[in-house]
Amino acid sequence: MICLTCKNLSFQIICKDCQTNLLTPSFHKREIEDGFFNYSFYSLSELENLISSKYYFHGDRVFNLLAKLSFAKFASNFTFTSQVFAIPIDDHTRHDFSHTAILAKHLNSQFITPKYNSLKATNIVKYAGKDLEFRQKNPRKFEVTNITNQMTILCDDLITTGATIKQAKKALEKKNNQVLFSLTLADAKL
Repeated sequence: MICLTCKNLSFQIICKDCQTNLLTPSFHKREIEDGFFNYSFYSLSELENLISSKYYFHGDRVFNLLAKLSFAKFASNFTFTSQVFAIPIDDHTRHDFSHTAILAKHLNSQFITPKYNSLKATNIVKYAGKDLEFRQKNPRKFEVTNITNQMTILCDDLITTGATIKQAKKALEKKNNQVLFSLTLADAKL
């Protein structure tokens, strides 16, 4: 196999050297609503080609590796007074896997439990490359099932304007869930 980033031979989809030299996460914080924060591990410029792998058959391997380097490390250091559910944003299966479900899976720990199929968009509009005005005029219209009165964390691959996360948060709150914060792999504004 060839490493996706350096093109050298590798036993993994991204070689150990690239994981160490290019994919060491840093922690970024962005306030997207008054008192509500998103935390990300990379800037979009660091991961743009890797995030686009979600559209290809090998994307599950890329997302598992990225989540192991970031989300899993976060989960191992996270403590809370009660159980928290990690909710992947719109974890529909596309291209034989759900990239947001993969991210949530790697949050599984003593204090965090992934909860799948809980937050689905009923309007499957593509936001890639669209501005805030387009996103506001075409809301995702999230439907929440099988979760009420819980502490939650939202999971997504990318934050651009924050519109999707705000819509997801509002949908969960309508079912009396508390959303502590959101986690994304990358932030487009960094």
